[in-house]
Amino acid sequence: MRLATIATEAGPRPAAVVGERVLDIAADWHADSPPPHSVLDVIARGQPALALLQQQIERADAGAWQPLDNVRLLAPIPRPAKNVVCVGRNYKLHVEEGARARGVPVDYPKVPEFFTKPPTAVIGTGADIELPGITAKLDYEVELAFVVGRTARNIRAEDALDHIFGVTVLNDVTARDLQRSHGQWFKGKGLDTSCPIGPWIVTTDEFDLRAGHRLWLTVNGELRQDSVTSDMIFDCARILESLSAGMTVEAGDIITTGTPSGVGLGLDPQIWLKDGDVIEAGIDGIGHITNRVRAVWGASAARLPATAQET
Repeated sequence: MRLATIATEAGPRPAAVVGERVLDIAADWHADSPPPHSVLDVIARGQPALALLQQQIERADAGAWQPLDNVRLLAPIPRPAKNVVCVGRNYKLHVEEGARARGVPVDYPKVPEFFTKPPTAVIGTGADIELPGITAKLDYEVELAFVVGRTARNIRAEDALDHIFGVTVLNDVTARDLQRSHGQWFKGKGLDTSCPIGPWIVTTDEFDLRAGHRLWLTVNGELRQDSVTSDMIFDCARILESLSAGMTVEAGDIITTGTPSGVGLGLDPQIWLKDGDVIEAGIDGIGHITNRVRAVWGASAARLPATAQET
């Protein structure tokens, strides 16, 4: 199942996407229970809600469906309840390109390296990525993200896939100069509009997390990143095991899994995003998101010293 959030006159609404058609779930609800008011609500209700939703999809009248091109997709979870949890340096070639860019020895992580992006960073496909004057080195990072389906703690890797609701595409937009000057990753990763997500969530019954799926990113049609998810150092199960050790993860939490090589930081010469650039990021079996870079606050950027490593 593909679950999306669409913009309507009544506000954001959860929707099901089948092929090139979209069903506003709440507008065509025939069950005795109240309709879910958001994708987070669907996740919170668990597997019974998905089974009921599948029945609603099968029973929906032809007139209840809208063409996909006629709706505006928001981020699947437009306002996450918590920060998006991210993993840095999780593809070997990306670790190596980052080390080359900084002129330091390659050092592969021994455990997942976590940081977060605030809910205010989240946008959907079609929304603009802001390029503020405080950065001159805005970069892109296509990533596979997964959504937690069950609240739990101390999840074992062998049980982890049972706790994942679905997957989506995420672009971990990063201000490299802010990332380095602040000596940690949060500021450079947490700017407004720096977390495009979408176009929807694909439930795990339709997406095998143990298989390798191609992920890619283009800038103005030029292929920059092209890899497979099986090249991750830590897979989704090991990431969830590590994150949940001694710490509760909750249904609806978004966890992203790192980016492959090909980022602007790792190119020679380095290439940074500029006003008007169009970025497409996609994963086979999920879909793709498209966002345009838009300059704000003028074109000048602060001069920032380099002190820390990038993801």
